Amino acid sequence: MADKNDNLIKDEMSEKIISAAEALVTQVGAKEITVRQILQKLDITNRVFYNRFHNIDEVLQIVYTNTTMKVRESISGGIDDSRDFFEQVIDMLEKTLLTSYNQKKQFNHYVFEHDSLSQSNFKWWMGEIKKLIDYAKAKKHIKDVDSDKLSYSIWCFCRGFNADAVARNFSLEEAKTNFRYSFGLLFDGLKN
Repeated sequence: MADKNDNLIKDEMSEKIISAAEALVTQVGAKEITVRQILQKLDITNRVFYNRFHNIDEVLQIVYTNTTMKVRESISGGIDDSRDFFEQVIDMLEKTLLTSYNQKKQFNHYVFEHDSLSQSNFKWWMGEIKKLIDYAKAKKHIKDVDSDKLSYSIWCFCRGFNADAVARNFSLEEAKTNFRYSFGLLFDGLKN
């Protein structure tokens, strides 16, 4: 049985459509974006669009995946044992906040909903957060805690904080300041 995507074209125009969708999402939001807006922005026909994608949701899913990957990159790196562990983690998390804040500003509802539904994204984040917690426990930076439960709590905190800051239209600086303050308090409670 042939895959339903076998007949779709994947080329430079496909990438232009995705880029146009990303730009439009930041201007009008994911709920408001239409195929017609993309057609007008690129001066292309319905046929050009539908030869490459089935619908706008398919394009938005790609935009979501791209956004997710950019946010994931912000936590990559590793820990430098010569620097304060907690400061490094706050820096990583702040970088995640900064990356996701701007990316999600107009795409918030769509990304938040898909983050909740995406089991692979959830598992990836749980794994990365748990690695940091296990590292901190091994180095005796934090108390002996349940790594799985703490990973989940941090995941919820970060997602909830970001969604609320975006929804309340906090400036990026205000969101960052509040985020660093709150994580500082959380870390104070975890320190050995």
